[in-house]
Amino acid sequence: MDRTRAIDGLAGVLLDAGARADWELLGRAVRELGPQLQALGAGRRWNAAELAALERLRQAHAGAADAVAAASARLQAKMNDMIANKEGWMAYALAGEPEPGTTQR
Repeated sequence: MDRTRAIDGLAGVLLDAGARADWELLGRAVRELGPQLQALGAGRRWNAAELAALERLRQAHAGAADAVAAASARLQAKMNDMIANKEGWMAYALAGEPEPGTTQR
């Protein structure tokens, strides 16, 4: 098995999932990362090319973590805005309700 190619494949999944904000794929890939690396590393020392691939994987993992942190910050800001404007949202929602006994078209 070409471990360099396998490691680069793992990095590619992390990069792709983070870039597309595919949080399900990213979560699954991160959960599987440890067991996959253990299997790849079993019984053999890493050569220079494999160590370079592992560094690329580390960078991909850090990039994916940054994407998650940025998405989390955007969501938190949106939630904070909604909380700050709760009364306005409620007034808007109530103003849009039809009168009792009528139907909307």
